[in-house]
Amino acid sequence: MSWGTELWDQFENLDKHTQWGIDFLERYAKFVKERLEIEQNYAKQLRNLVKKYCPKRSKDEEPRFTSCMSFYAILNELNDYAGQREVVAEEMGHKVYGELMIYSQELKAERKHHLQEGRKTTQYFEQCWKQMDNSKKKFERECREAEKSQLSYERLDNDINATKSEVEKAKSQYYQRTHLADESKNEYAAQLQNFNAEQWKHFHTTIPNIFKNLQAMDERRTVKLGETYRSFAEVERRVVPIVSKCLEGMVSAAKAVDERKDSGIVVESFKSGFEPPADFPFEDYSQNLSRTGSDATITVSGGTRADPKHSMGKAKNKLWLFGKKPKDRSSIRPGPQYWPALRGSDSQRGMLSALSPLSLLQAPSLEDFSHLPPEQRRKRLQQRIDELSKELQKEVDQRDALNKMKDVYEKNSQMGDPSSLQPKISETICNMEKLRSEIHKNESWLSEVEGKQSSRGDRRHSADNHHHTPQGRESPEGSYTDDNSQEHQPTPQHHHHHSFDDEFDDDDPMPVIGHCKALYSFDGKNEGTLVMAEDEVLYIIEEDKGDGWTRARKQGGEEGYVPTSYVEITMEKASKGAVTYI
Repeated sequence: MSWGTELWDQFENLDKHTQWGIDFLERYAKFVKERLEIEQNYAKQLRNLVKKYCPKRSKDEEPRFTSCMSFYAILNELNDYAGQREVVAEEMGHKVYGELMIYSQELKAERKHHLQEGRKTTQYFEQCWKQMDNSKKKFERECREAEKSQLSYERLDNDINATKSEVEKAKSQYYQRTHLADESKNEYAAQLQNFNAEQWKHFHTTIPNIFKNLQAMDERRTVKLGETYRSFAEVERRVVPIVSKCLEGMVSAAKAVDERKDSGIVVESFKSGFEPPADFPFEDYSQNLSRTGSDATITVSGGTRADPKHSMGKAKNKLWLFGKKPKDRSSIRPGPQYWPALRGSDSQRGMLSALSPLSLLQAPSLEDFSHLPPEQRRKRLQQRIDELSKELQKEVDQRDALNKMKDVYEKNSQMGDPSSLQPKISETICNMEKLRSEIHKNESWLSEVEGKQSSRGDRRHSADNHHHTPQGRESPEGSYTDDNSQEHQPTPQHHHHHSFDDEFDDDDPMPVIGHCKALYSFDGKNEGTLVMAEDEVLYIIEEDKGDGWTRARKQGGEEGYVPTSYVEITMEKASKGAVTYI
């Protein structure tokens, strides 16, 4: 249907309708703008979320658990998803909102032009109507004046008293008015004809053309809205395949979670390489003892000796390096430089300390990783060897490249001076030698660890059959000894009396809180330490304070510190309440 034929008299309403159409288009454009702002903010928040939960550590320090790796994969997919939301916002801003705003300006200009033409045509039509109306009113006025002059003339002409001059004057006025009426009649007819022509042209040609243009403009606006609606949806549809891939990647990451593999990684990360402790054998110390009537003496293999629990006097006769025994017992505790390494110890305390992840984190970092348990040390050494091998290969490649360049320079001196490359070649060879030396050093450490692990496995197999091996026992430092003399307790040392003995008379002896059995011999060369033989039984008078040393007392009364990892400790049940003196 055509606006020109159906709505020829609805100029004002069409003016309002076209203005509403442009306002609606701009309203939709505003909707698109707010939508793309939501997409932009959504994408920004997603990226911030991904950045917040992404690991901030280096790749070497990142956990290798499948659950963690899957989560990081989901974060990467979510980051890609945020990128697609940014694409949606950008496409909407460029292909929908931008085009709508440009088209809105074009519509406003075109509508203004058509309305100006319509108003101009309407003004001209109204002007023609006014001219026709004025000529009509003039013709009507002239006809009334002519009628009046005619009546005046006829009245004077029939009046016998009227003079001839009066009649002639009335007749002349009558003819004059009649002539003016005829002229106004002709003018009115002409104006009427012209108005009718302009009116037909106005309502059948000019206005329909203007309304037709307005209709075409409004229809183009409607089509443009439909296209932008489709573009709005197409922008979303174009990213659907990529978004689907992101979601599929998240699902694949979820399927990649493997609880057994994670458990294996935990074992690999924290495995120390120590063998579990063997069963403690029962040692009956009362087999060769026969008590007499008095508890003060005990018969041992036909001889007598004083009960260790009543040997307070011998403890008082012990000499200290600076005369009087210090009140602060921790002052004679051996320093860190004398701590024994926990290599191959079967002590539960030493093993648990070495297996503790916190102890691994707090241990000082040494070049040969000797502060780590064997298995972790082997892995770290192997990792360092691989890194050094890669660096060595780079240096070898660089040396080969420099030698080739040197050959080219020697064949063609115009390319460069061969001697200029010699310093760089020498430096590269020097780096190679350093790297080879480092690799050899780390390989020797690795061989040492692997050799000890294999020997420890053999020792564990032997310990399963025999609770302990009297000969060939591995010492805590990893060496072996065949000295049979260490299998027996040494003769208690004889202490020389000194003039300082009286200074100890005021000190009370420390109570016994347990006993221990020596797993290895210990020379006790350092100040404050106690010499002990393998399988020797000692009394515990002070527990390990966390530094790897336990304070013990021999049956002969000597006191000192022994490595906790060198002994098997059994605490007395009544040590917390009762006090026993040795």
